[in-house]
Amino acid sequence: MTGLVGSRGLRFATALMLSALLAGCAGGGMMSPAGFGGSSANYAALNDGAHSLPAIDVSGINPAMLRQRVDYRTREPVGTVVVDTAARHLYLVEGDGKAMRYGIGVGKAGLAFAGSATIKRKAEWPHWSPTENMMNREPARYRHLAGGMVGGLENPLGPRAMYLYQGDRDTMFRIHGTTEPETIGTAVSSGCIRLMNQDVIDLYNRVKIGSRVVVIQSGRAAES
Repeated sequence: MTGLVGSRGLRFATALMLSALLAGCAGGGMMSPAGFGGSSANYAALNDGAHSLPAIDVSGINPAMLRQRVDYRTREPVGTVVVDTAARHLYLVEGDGKAMRYGIGVGKAGLAFAGSATIKRKAEWPHWSPTENMMNREPARYRHLAGGMVGGLENPLGPRAMYLYQGDRDTMFRIHGTTEPETIGTAVSSGCIRLMNQDVIDLYNRVKIGSRVVVIQSGRAAES
């Protein structure tokens, strides 16, 4: 009997604990702990049309940057996208005190958008061209790309882009994917809001043309 407890019983108890952990992480959009399996199921490889997105190894990414549903208090209506640049989080308001939260990369100081805008265009595997300001600021890096890049795995916009407008004016700011998931949680982009590729696809599928976007540059959004 002692041997059973020491071997089979231990294995059985371990299996029960593992099952409980996985069950707790599967519901409500919550992610498994970052170091648990190296790559969460929400960041697994994904076939998307003609392209195959590789899995993202999230073991080195802050768990707070992984997609998850959270308690969130706001006066913004359901469907609003709230970008809290200080916290490096994007919230999609769901109502009933909840929001889907995504980790983001934001623009360097002086290059970031603030205020409200509307998503007036969405694109899958978008074409990308550097802006004139980007080419002037870093000509060696961007000038040779003046003609733009077609959509693909090397395109810096990633698999999806949502274009922010104020009225009929294109702000030139985008919510998009990234070829550098390790930069999520930092301020390194040229001003746009970047998400991990699997996250930007998830967000893209949830938001609509006409959705309101609020970008907060200081302070923290209300979250509990």
